[in-house]
Amino acid sequence: MKKLKERWGIESNLQIVLILIVFAITGSTASYIGKPILAYLSVTQESFGTIGYWIIRILILFIMYQFLLVFFGWVFGQFNFFWNFEKKMLSRLGLKRFLD
Repeated sequence: MKKLKERWGIESNLQIVLILIVFAITGSTASYIGKPILAYLSVTQESFGTIGYWIIRILILFIMYQFLLVFFGWVFGQFNFFWNFEKKMLSRLGLKRFLD
């Protein structure tokens, strides 16, 4: 736990628990709301093919995940951690220009 605290720059075990809860809730929520969004957009395997469907689904889930991660981080009082996490992740993906 000590190494994780140092790596993430956090101070308490409670923060670790809250951060792990946020990751779990965010992943579950993004996956859960992905199907209705795809249905609303009329994205099906029949209309886009299996590969096209999964590419679109992954892109939508990725985008939703980014927003939900910061939102749930805010709800659980860990906004600064998740905002910095987002900036770091998006800059590694080459999308840093969208954050400035």
